[in-house]
Amino acid sequence: MKKMLSILLACALAVSMMSACGSKETPKDQGNQTVTQGAKEEEKKQPEAEATPEVQEPEENAEIVNGRFVETRKITVEIYERGNDGGSKPEDNFFTDFIKEGMLRDHNVEVTYVPVPRWTEKDQINNLLAAGDAPDVCLTYDYPTIQTYANMGGVMDLSTYVEDYKDMLPNLWGWLQESNMYWDRDPEKGTIWALEARLANSTRINTFVREDWLKKLNLASPTTLEEFEKMLVAFKDNASLLLGADADKMVPFGISFDIGWRADHLLASFVPSSITEQEQYINGFDDRRFLYPGIKEGVKLLNKWYNDGLIWKDFAIYGSGDPTEDNMMKAGYVGAFMHNWDYPYRDGDNSINNNLKRLVGEDAGYVAVMPFKNDAGVYAKFLPAPVDRKIFFPTTNEEPLASLLYLDWITAFENRKFLQIGEEGVNHTTLADGSIQAMAATGEKIMNSPLNIDYTMTINGLNLETQELTAKSLSLSYVGVDAKYIELAYDYSIRDGIYGKQHSYGEITSESGMGPALSEKRDVILTQSVTAPADKFDSVFDSGMADYLSSGGQAIIDERKAAWESHN
Repeated sequence: MKKMLSILLACALAVSMMSACGSKETPKDQGNQTVTQGAKEEEKKQPEAEATPEVQEPEENAEIVNGRFVETRKITVEIYERGNDGGSKPEDNFFTDFIKEGMLRDHNVEVTYVPVPRWTEKDQINNLLAAGDAPDVCLTYDYPTIQTYANMGGVMDLSTYVEDYKDMLPNLWGWLQESNMYWDRDPEKGTIWALEARLANSTRINTFVREDWLKKLNLASPTTLEEFEKMLVAFKDNASLLLGADADKMVPFGISFDIGWRADHLLASFVPSSITEQEQYINGFDDRRFLYPGIKEGVKLLNKWYNDGLIWKDFAIYGSGDPTEDNMMKAGYVGAFMHNWDYPYRDGDNSINNNLKRLVGEDAGYVAVMPFKNDAGVYAKFLPAPVDRKIFFPTTNEEPLASLLYLDWITAFENRKFLQIGEEGVNHTTLADGSIQAMAATGEKIMNSPLNIDYTMTINGLNLETQELTAKSLSLSYVGVDAKYIELAYDYSIRDGIYGKQHSYGEITSESGMGPALSEKRDVILTQSVTAPADKFDSVFDSGMADYLSSGGQAIIDERKAAWESHN
């Protein structure tokens, strides 16, 4: 299979190289002047050691005048398909029309969106890249996938493009800045296979509990692990009081197959406070920190809770994107869970909290709590560096400049602001102090993702004119939710945060192609470990870890250790 993928990509690359030609003029004469693109793009597609033929492309096919291509260019762009109930087509709706019309007006570029299932996006992008059918502008959360196809000749090196066209990309450079434009640049080769979107708000995970259940049982919000566990036991023991005839549906603590994400704060509290930056780098290639010291003890506690009947017993049989757990939360059966920092409040009128109020009563709802301290008594949370999705162009992209102009256009402040807050009176209302309050939209102007994140691929998180305005608007941007719950959730999600750092040590070759396989193996190991009989936990976890390491994990550790030692 790998050989076949290599052949397919090599053929696609060869066709791409042979089909492009043009003059050798450069795009340095800016200020709304005429720019020739054809040869510049061809120059970048050719290996440095090869001479580029002097072929003059017809002028009308290569000019940009006043920021617009003289001849219409066409690009395709990846967009996530989330399968939202009541949502619009992600590739064809009010907001895609806004972008399409703007790109055609400002740059004479036609944009076509290609939907990709959000919850299986890595597999889908793999398939599209292998077949040579990937969109011109792609994004993924998984950089090793990009590196794998870059090594096979399937991903475009953006280094010279972003530098030579810098003056034409003021919004992109102004927002991402050198840090995110060059985040993935190889320190020796200078290649840039992807641009890193900027994380505007470094929120990540929160722990939520049913506030109305706490009141009914006369319990305070838990502030320690012991209090949290006692609360779960109280939920279980008082199922009849809390759920009446539905007592058998009680789930004290909800979780999913992605235990590394859905138990993040609990697991992080078991990581020693003495962990060094070196340890974090060497063992940090797994985005769930599966290899960090102390994680096993955290998973062991989850195993105890599972065997004590405190965790949803059927969580392991429901895969990615399945709505069963969310539906149980909306129905009022789940007492506590960990998830994205604002999870029960998002999705407008269809949020978990709003459904609870309709089905259970106005007092029903979730509130963020912060119960997990580490050995130093700190609520440690491993938070990401200011990077988010990775944006890349396959080598089948014949319009790299048009694609970069697309990224620049959606990054322009006024454009991204409109995409994030929508239309006045429909998606939001502006208050007297200038803050933005979200409104629940229906029909064609509904947002398929929070803040339209799927269309603002260079930014994750609300970003308005000032930080103060952003913070206030953020607390108002949830339909039917008192701002105090958002402010509390935001505070708890970043309190005592430990932020990721950049280490430009070049490619770790042993990681190439291993991301999806190791992530899947990790999820299986964690699920099997949590659901194992208590007396089998150690053998299940240890054998799973040994398999993980022998399947490529140890090779990555060894190479990262060598990279650290050679640069420090």
